[in-house]
Amino acid sequence: MELLFSYGTLQQKNVQLANFGRELVGKKDSLPGYVLGDIVITDERVIRESGKSVHQILKRVPNQEDRVLGTVFEITPEELMQADDYEVDDYKRVSAQLSSGVTCWIYAAATE
Repeated sequence: MELLFSYGTLQQKNVQLANFGRELVGKKDSLPGYVLGDIVITDERVIRESGKSVHQILKRVPNQEDRVLGTVFEITPEELMQADDYEVDDYKRVSAQLSSGVTCWIYAAATE
């Protein structure tokens, strides 16, 4: 299984059903050293599934006291590939350590 930290639309039930065919169960956690920014989405499929044209995006900052709240989901490797397909090119998937000490995947800004 894979661990994926979500801070945005992947926490929405409708997005989970559209991409994974099931509702995910997760645990609350936080990601230090990041803040959230906004990004305009133009992909029609992503807008349709999320119901939003403006999404949040992780941006790394030097201050480890800054943190982003979210949810950690346990998903299959196939579901991780489906999440990759859902995220637009402005995001990149990278490994990160959460406040709990758990290492997981995150989607952060592709240009940092």
